[in-house]
Amino acid sequence: EVQLVESGGGLVQAGGSLRLSCTASGAFDAYGIGWFRQAPGKERESVSCINLSDGRTYYDEDVKGRFKISVDHTMNTVYLQMNNLKSDDTGVYYCAGRCSPGGPLGQGTQVTVSS
Repeated sequence: EVQLVESGGGLVQAGGSLRLSCTASGAFDAYGIGWFRQAPGKERESVSCINLSDGRTYYDEDVKGRFKISVDHTMNTVYLQMNNLKSDDTGVYYCAGRCSPGGPLGQGTQVTVSS
C-alpha cells in the first residue's frame, strides 16, 4: 500500500505563500489526490483535487484563483501552491488518494496564517 506524507506547512503572514507537498512512498496507485483541511472547531473540508490520469483539477470556491495543485510523477509528489494566504486558510492540511474528504487521513501539516 502506498503511503502519503504531507509537508511544507508553517507560519506565514497574511498575503504570503506556502507550497505543500504530498509525497508518495511509491508510484501513485489512486485515480486522484485530494487536499483537505481542518481548522479548530470546524469540519474537514475539501480544498483541491487532481485527476492523476488527465490532470483535471478541482478547487473549492474559497481558494480558487489563489491555490494551484500540480503533480510531478517523477517525484511521486503532488504540490499545493498557496498564494495570497488569508487567516481563514489556517488549519491542518491533509492529502489522500481520493477527492472526497471522508475517510482516514495521515498526520497532515499545519498551516498558520497570521493577520
